[in-house]
Amino acid sequence: MVWQQVYDPLGNMVVSTALAAVPVVVMLVALGFLHIKAHVAAALGLLAAVLVAVFAYGMPAQMAGMAALYGGFTGLLPIGWIVLNIIFLQQLTEQNGSFKVLQASLSGITHDRRLQLLLIAFCFGAFFEGAAGFGTPVAVTAGILIGLGFSPLAASGLSLIANTAPVAFGALGTPVITLAKVHGYDLMEVTAMIGRQLPFFSLLVPFWLIWAFAGRKAMMEIWPAILVTGLSFAIPQFLVSNYIGPELVDIIAALVSMICLVLFLRVWQPKKIWTSPNLKGHEANGGEAKSATPLLSYTRAELIRAWTPWVILTVFVFVWGLPPVKAWLNGIYAPAFPMSGLHNLIEKMPPVVAIPTKEGAVYVLGLLSATGTGILLAAIVGALIMKYKPGEIVATFGRTFWLVRYSLMTIVLMLGLGTLTRYSGTDTTLGLAFANSGVLYPFFGTLMGWIGVAMTGSDTASNVLFGGMQKVAAEQLGLSPNLMGAANSSGGVMGKMIDAQSIVVASTATRWFNHEGDILRYVFFHSIALACLVGILVTLQAYVFPFTLMVIK
Repeated sequence: MVWQQVYDPLGNMVVSTALAAVPVVVMLVALGFLHIKAHVAAALGLLAAVLVAVFAYGMPAQMAGMAALYGGFTGLLPIGWIVLNIIFLQQLTEQNGSFKVLQASLSGITHDRRLQLLLIAFCFGAFFEGAAGFGTPVAVTAGILIGLGFSPLAASGLSLIANTAPVAFGALGTPVITLAKVHGYDLMEVTAMIGRQLPFFSLLVPFWLIWAFAGRKAMMEIWPAILVTGLSFAIPQFLVSNYIGPELVDIIAALVSMICLVLFLRVWQPKKIWTSPNLKGHEANGGEAKSATPLLSYTRAELIRAWTPWVILTVFVFVWGLPPVKAWLNGIYAPAFPMSGLHNLIEKMPPVVAIPTKEGAVYVLGLLSATGTGILLAAIVGALIMKYKPGEIVATFGRTFWLVRYSLMTIVLMLGLGTLTRYSGTDTTLGLAFANSGVLYPFFGTLMGWIGVAMTGSDTASNVLFGGMQKVAAEQLGLSPNLMGAANSSGGVMGKMIDAQSIVVASTATRWFNHEGDILRYVFFHSIALACLVGILVTLQAYVFPFTLMVIK
């Protein structure tokens, strides 16, 4: 029996919207203010989502359970699988001492913590976002930063802030490709439109990142390096997105930015070297800096051995992200399991879609093509090069699994919550509330994308969820559908830093367990402020000359 979604179950949109927000509010309040452990907070949010879906929205209880289960499977693969294996690699490099050599080599480029942030969190993170996405960049960069002596809050929060501008073109352009494919946008036009919005923020975010870490005065002390980093990312981002396509935007921009920054630091260093690993005003949250061994004490062979596992990781992640490779691996083994009691049994209804549309629910066990599998193989190859014995590799993997067990549980519960809100229609109720904002729709439509990513943890999922609604609303209001489709993705990237799964990934990578609430409170202001700035830009593009010239009709 097919169940049709209802978006105003109480006959009053204000009350229905408030009710739809209850599960997310429960989880965020429990996590951020009541200091409840993340897996417990996620369980409470999921319970609230089930109650709202079944008793307020009329969703059959079995469907609600299957939707949560479907989300839980998605949480394990690909998200949890990435987290487990990147921490596994990190454990291997720490146990044999090569991670200390890596720290020293990075410090050899610059001892200034602010410049290390630009290089690792922004440039290196953007490369991993472009190649893999799905939490990989935060896991990698937060782990490296904590190894360099950054405080746990700094390593976690700043990795999340840095991983914003690249997200729309992450995983070889998956979010925008999905937006165009699912909702009928012209791929090149919507890609170009996103490429006319995000470069402003690619220039802004590096400044914002250093301001958040060290304060305005300390930011201004290194403004030339920040400008080089931002411009050398923003310009390729604009050019590639407008004239080539979405697949390689982040990878090309990140490589150009990284090279430009390293070359610039050969001829310029700040007069004052910032050595504190703590966030300005948060000294109590991180402890003392770990002193890196001087670079000159290591031989070239030792440096090569230390970097080899991370070079292997980069190669494997890049190769695993290539569509032909994914297709080939899926052809070998990728069984599909339609979720009984859920698949094609739920219909999305107007005004979200033009005609009633069935929602599929097929779980594809793409274990071979999963990014986490590429990371696992990279870790094993790296371990063998580091002269680990097979028994030691297996033992380390077992210890790693035990270390992150609660994080994996949290990710499963949070993805269950996000998936249930999608299939029950509660997230669509929230989206429709934004869609009723009239002339202010360009601003609030951007925030719709932000809340979509904050709830689902994915710019791709947010585009699937709200991309059609953005198109319909834009046409009704006489706006460019490409503008609002792009706004959904561009606004969504700012929600990435507060989505629950990203916060859990960050806390796991830094081993700062049970402090997810501290991370959430720290990044929340940055997330909403940047999302509002994107909304203002989109509003200017919609109504104000000369910004209107940037709009593709």
